[in-house]
Amino acid sequence: MTFEESYLPPSVDEISSRVAAVQAQMVREKLDWYVCFDPDNVYYLTNFANFIHERPFIVLIPATGTMRFIVPKLEIPHVLSRKVGEIDLVEYFEFPAPAGGNWHDLLQSVIGGAKRVGVESVCQLQIYDAIPAERVRTDIVDRLRFIKSPYEISRMIYAGRIASAAMSDLLAKAEVGRSVSAVSSEASRLMMGMIVRDNPSINPFATKAGAVFQPPKYSDDPHNFTDLAMIMEEGGPHVSLVAPRLNGYASEIERTFFLGHVPEAAKRPYDIMMEARYLALAMTSPGARMSDVDKAVNALFIERGYADNLLHRTGHGMGVTGHEAPFLAEGDERIIEPGMSLTIEPGIYLPGVGGFRHSDTIIITEDGNHLLTHAPESRDDLTL
Repeated sequence: MTFEESYLPPSVDEISSRVAAVQAQMVREKLDWYVCFDPDNVYYLTNFANFIHERPFIVLIPATGTMRFIVPKLEIPHVLSRKVGEIDLVEYFEFPAPAGGNWHDLLQSVIGGAKRVGVESVCQLQIYDAIPAERVRTDIVDRLRFIKSPYEISRMIYAGRIASAAMSDLLAKAEVGRSVSAVSSEASRLMMGMIVRDNPSINPFATKAGAVFQPPKYSDDPHNFTDLAMIMEEGGPHVSLVAPRLNGYASEIERTFFLGHVPEAAKRPYDIMMEARYLALAMTSPGARMSDVDKAVNALFIERGYADNLLHRTGHGMGVTGHEAPFLAEGDERIIEPGMSLTIEPGIYLPGVGGFRHSDTIIITEDGNHLLTHAPESRDDLTL
């Protein structure tokens, strides 16, 4: 597998190939239309990202022919400035509107006469109820997103490089007393500066650049980043997170680090976390089952005495979002395939001691996996 880097928007051919793949699957499932509302799927199919409010944006895909995009009239110049590929715009003036002029009236007009219409699992009930046909729950676009095209891989390599640069900067500046607000603002400035220098026309609705950390008294609660006044402390473990979405493609890198010294109670759990990390990286390759990776990691933690300290799966998919299917989780029986992108992030959490987790974004190759993010890993290198 060849690895290249790009920050450019998708080509017409790239978008057309995605739409063609959706339509091919629609034929196999005997669907006349597919209704797409999820903003991430809309972005994937059109290159258009926006803040979604009470005025819906709905992509309608026929089994053959050109997609339709139901959009508010005031957004049409915005759509035209961002969209890539062939798509017919179907405008409505406002919502709510008099009978005949609402978005749902236009939806029914476009797909009237259809017998079977595919809908996403996350389809809004108001959209589901407006479809005048048999509705079939099927996540065609989500499944298509599992396997990244060469173009997508090039965008994720780019995002991974910038995320890695932000993590390097965070670790270089780590010191007792440094606050989450300072770390977050500096990381955002660094990453935004890098991507804007390359491409001043990024879409801010498809971009999020920031970083956070947890000091040891919080790091056993892995999603509690709610206090911007948190500061770095002597010792550790601190858990740092850089997880940007950069003009439409995401990356994630996390590191557990210490300041000044490693507390005695932190040494063994750190080493066991690293053992689980190496096991997950070794197992995550084509042909393996997602669930088997997570089962093996969990079994290792349990055998080492940490059965009560597990809070999450081994990893999750990455792509146009920072959290998506498939999942390195005991409940996911899908087979790992080349072109998938996943995080590797086994962790254990000890109240009164702290959390222990590294995370990296990988791409699955023909014979294993390739890291898209890079930072020091060893306890010695992360004692700052």
